[in-house]
Amino acid sequence: MAKKLDPGEGQGSTGGSSPPPVAPRPGEPVSVPAPPKLRRRPVLALAGLGLVLMGALLAVWVYLSNTDSVSVVAVRDTVMRGETITAGDLMAVQVTPDPALQVVPGADLESFVGQRAARDLSAGTLLTREATAEQVVPGEGQSVVGLALTAELMPGEPLAVGDRVRVVATPGQAGDPATFEAQDTLFAAEVVGVATSLESAQTVVSVLVPEQDAAQIVQWASAGRAAVVLDSREGD
Repeated sequence: MAKKLDPGEGQGSTGGSSPPPVAPRPGEPVSVPAPPKLRRRPVLALAGLGLVLMGALLAVWVYLSNTDSVSVVAVRDTVMRGETITAGDLMAVQVTPDPALQVVPGADLESFVGQRAARDLSAGTLLTREATAEQVVPGEGQSVVGLALTAELMPGEPLAVGDRVRVVATPGQAGDPATFEAQDTLFAAEVVGVATSLESAQTVVSVLVPEQDAAQIVQWASAGRAAVVLDSREGD
């Protein structure tokens, strides 16, 4: 007796499976499945931000720990030139000094108390040794006189600050050496400044002299009758 076939049999080896996909018709748009949505995790984002901040703070700490800061003396209150420096005028601060600056260590602060300001010291500036002096020039009873001298009125040896010299009155170009009175026309002095100029043949020598002699020396200098003699440098 012949077996009756089921209409569903014989259409493939996958009996009972879904039919094969149907190819899209020409001109019909192809549907593309949407990408899966990403789930945001705020906890992980915050954790990443925290790691970034911690890294930045660590870098700053490493930089600061490797920076060599030292204690130096600075000016707390403005001190005018010639004034006596007090302990309240100075303070110790921590800085990273520039090798070009001749700063004063903070441990030496007390040694500058009682000295005088050699120039105006502005508040907030770093103190240098050249900015102070044990005494101000000119001191009491002294005067500084500037002498504009040509080469023949000064020694051939270049003058330097601190040199001991004598200011000598001369007859001048129009004077008569035979009638020139040289008595009491020679005074000891100290060089406190030397300035030369390319535009002039004269050199301005600033000398420290007794106050009572300053007026007479200025009169000689204005008439071109003042000369400078360099004395021994031994013992300097």
